[in-house]
Amino acid sequence: MWTRLERREIDRLRSSPPGAAGARPRPDLPAGTDLLPQIQHIVVLMMENHSYDNYLGMLAGRGEGLPLGPDGAPSAVNLLPNGQAFPAHHMTSTTQASGNPTQTWHASHLQYDDGACDGFARSVAQTLPAGADPGVPMGYWTERDLPFYYGLAQTFPLADHWFCSCLGPTFPNRRFLISGTAHGLIDDLAWDVVDYPEAGTIFDTLTDHGISWVNYHNVNPTLVLLRRLLGGRVLTVARRLAQVGQWLTPVLDRVIGNKSFTADVYPLGLARCILHLRTDKQFFADADAGTLPSVSIVDPDFGEFSEEDPQDISKGESFASEVISRLMHGPAWRQTLLIWLYDEHGGYYDHVPPPAAVAPDDVPAHNYQLDSPSWLRTLLRPVFGSALAELANIDTGPPDYTRYGFRVPAVIVSPYARRDYVCTTTLDHTSILKLIEQKWNLPPLTRRDAAAASPLDALDLDGEPPFATPPALPAPSLPWGSWTP
Repeated sequence: MWTRLERREIDRLRSSPPGAAGARPRPDLPAGTDLLPQIQHIVVLMMENHSYDNYLGMLAGRGEGLPLGPDGAPSAVNLLPNGQAFPAHHMTSTTQASGNPTQTWHASHLQYDDGACDGFARSVAQTLPAGADPGVPMGYWTERDLPFYYGLAQTFPLADHWFCSCLGPTFPNRRFLISGTAHGLIDDLAWDVVDYPEAGTIFDTLTDHGISWVNYHNVNPTLVLLRRLLGGRVLTVARRLAQVGQWLTPVLDRVIGNKSFTADVYPLGLARCILHLRTDKQFFADADAGTLPSVSIVDPDFGEFSEEDPQDISKGESFASEVISRLMHGPAWRQTLLIWLYDEHGGYYDHVPPPAAVAPDDVPAHNYQLDSPSWLRTLLRPVFGSALAELANIDTGPPDYTRYGFRVPAVIVSPYARRDYVCTTTLDHTSILKLIEQKWNLPPLTRRDAAAASPLDALDLDGEPPFATPPALPAPSLPWGSWTP
């Protein structure tokens, strides 16, 4: 019953099957053909809101980290228009500031500043409330703070040019991860997450070909199902009705960044919730038993250990360490590939300018409210002027996706990983789609994943796996189990 209902949900939401953006890797073979039998489990562990320089910028002798001055200290500095300087500095605590820095569409484009990457401090001064410290985005952590992450990056292939998919926040970037497009979305407002891309998501394509997938998450399963008892269409209607709240600043403050799980950045119906959502506790059980699906998305608890501010990043490192360690020591390790990365930079400094990117489709980047007719905004301004100003503060910026976002930490973890390898290829979140498409001979979803490079070069699939025996990695600074998640 659930399988039939899932099929109906997909057919109702997706307007056309994938294929228009490009051909399969092997057009002579059927879609769904396994082209990489050595890898049976692809696992994506996507954490939250840190740039490459912010986390791995001080990784010595490996990857392109923070530029250093003659004294060996980072030389990066950002200035405010009044000349006040905010240099790169070591963070004094693993607990982050609340609400600072910021990675909204507007702030991210200010930070990029036509490639100068000198607008991080200014983005705080210009877009956050008065009194916010413009120096916070220039902070970084070191191996002493993040021993497990540094050990991981020193052991397995490090991708030091993995960019997030757009200069914006969580929801658009996680949309790129699963569909190859943000489909117009530029913010994290729940009422805007109501549309569906023409070719659907990678989950739809996997279902088409009988390839198993699960989104492991930390949301109460009962609440998830209750919200979807009437199906994806009713959820969409409910979210559209919630747009009434878009004019109320308190509502805006409550819903921004209100994440649940990755698959939920597009409407997800009841059947797919039943069939493909599992708890993180179940992930650990499946990893221990060697029964993971073909594709897994592993989400942290977004409220406590995703590493988004104001959380203690040690808790997120602890969770990631447990996920990776359980995989490495599970019975399916020899057939596993895990990618550890971040959805976006979180507003933290990175010195590498994001390069130009292929537009995924013809859907412009937009905000429904700011794009409304000028006469309507003029009419509403006396009552909703402050809410409109806040929306503009979040969403002002270019109406396209023709540039990647800033670099994020990324490591490819597998027994087949090349030793002493740094991948300098330009990658983004749609590179994971490319990998899945290479594995199962699937067509691309959009022009972005059709053009994406693959992280497959970080693997050597022809010989004995270099890491068949799992390597010893440093313990995280806050061991899993030493605190209550």
